[in-house]
Amino acid sequence: MEYAQALAHKFALNLRKQVKTLSTGYSSIMKLILAMASNAPVIIFDEPVLGLDANHRDLFYHELMARYNEHPQTIIISTHLIDEIADVLEEAIIIKDGRLVLHQPVEQLLQSAYTVSGADAKVDQFIKNRKVIHQETLGRLKSAAVYEQLNSQIRRDAEALGLDISGAPLQKLFIYLTN
Repeated sequence: MEYAQALAHKFALNLRKQVKTLSTGYSSIMKLILAMASNAPVIIFDEPVLGLDANHRDLFYHELMARYNEHPQTIIISTHLIDEIADVLEEAIIIKDGRLVLHQPVEQLLQSAYTVSGADAKVDQFIKNRKVIHQETLGRLKSAAVYEQLNSQIRRDAEALGLDISGAPLQKLFIYLTN
């Protein structure tokens, strides 16, 4: 109870208000507090930051990590704001149309793909015989996401062609792997 009250204070949740009078954001905050204070071995959040402003979302992620560090438990988060919670995640599970597309540690997933960009002909030359999961062309510039682990040889090959190479953001990977 003390933990729930402390969270209510941090989130500026008025405990005297009736639940039905709470805004969408504060209704979400109330549900987050109830879930986090439950001490359940497994907590499932479905779009937990719905209606929350950026400051409250940041506070939620901070409090969630602090609570997890003090009391480790399984936390499942279903969200469309993937980049926003990327630093909080340990495992990524991608489900599309009720089917499991991918399940692996986030760090491993981030290392399993990269983006290469530059002159379209050079990008085409580079991506030949590679597993391309996304391509975009703008004029004579092209960008491609490749699903393979980036290593120093791949980096040298890209640089030899004058291409830029970088890791693919987690949210983009989710999009590319489900389209």
